[in-house]
Amino acid sequence: MIEILTTGALNSVQDTGRFGYLNLGVAQSGAMDATALAVGNLVLGNDPACAALEVAMYPFKLRFTKEQTFAVVGAHCQITLGERVVPPQWVCHAKAGDTLVLQPPSVGVRSYVCFAGGLDVQLVMGSRSTDLKSALGGLEGRGLRRGDTIDVYQSAAFEFSGGVCAPTSVVTGEAEIRVTAASEYSEFSDEELRRFFTSKWTVTQESNRMGIRLAGPTIAPRQKMEMLSHGILPGTVQVPPAGQPIVQMADANTCGGYPKIANVIDVDIARLAQLAVGSTFRFVEVTHDQALQAQIQLDDELYRLRRVVGTAYKKLV
Repeated sequence: MIEILTTGALNSVQDTGRFGYLNLGVAQSGAMDATALAVGNLVLGNDPACAALEVAMYPFKLRFTKEQTFAVVGAHCQITLGERVVPPQWVCHAKAGDTLVLQPPSVGVRSYVCFAGGLDVQLVMGSRSTDLKSALGGLEGRGLRRGDTIDVYQSAAFEFSGGVCAPTSVVTGEAEIRVTAASEYSEFSDEELRRFFTSKWTVTQESNRMGIRLAGPTIAPRQKMEMLSHGILPGTVQVPPAGQPIVQMADANTCGGYPKIANVIDVDIARLAQLAVGSTFRFVEVTHDQALQAQIQLDDELYRLRRVVGTAYKKLV
């Protein structure tokens, strides 16, 4: 079991998401940085869908009430376990009574504290993820509070410890976010599309788990469009009447009526989630084949990581 000592309301329990209920108006939810969650679970020998803590407000502090193996992945922040400094993406063993502290990150936004065995919270519609907007899943559908206690499933014997070289979504410097054309792409003139792809876009303070709101030049379709609400997914880039794009994220509404200019590829949704307020980036158009190749490359890197961790474990036993 773990006990939350210091937190913020936006920190929550997340797993890979809640699928199959968009038709009922239930958002996908899940980790904003799916790559980080995958890495954290892999290095602990967990099932990829195991639930972890998503930390977006700092400092964050918890206490281990019993011995526990864990890893912190995602944003680059100072991590301490008791008096010891813990490197990022490092598998550690905590003793009962140890405290874990995460300080505000120097690069990135979201950290994931993963536990061997995963967090034991109730499944809701096949997922343990917290949907803060709908007050669904996780701990009573809300963010973490001081004094919360959460059980951890007991894992099979897993003695691997140390650091790993793993794929990361954290970007240093100006990022490039890859997109494919969306259904209303052709409703924007060549000049508007040129402006969309050559401009720098800034992540604004209004960004959250529902969507990343951007500041930059005004973008508009050739003519005003009045559209019925229709299905949208995480990664959809919509252009509202004000002309400042919104990228739908994990807790996105299941439908919306703004024209869609682009779709962020799955691999880069995680990268976008790690861009802090004030960060700038550019959109880069890619083909569907290129988007698929990017996913295959990430899957290959995760597969190699699984083999490395598995080999290290076998040497110990």
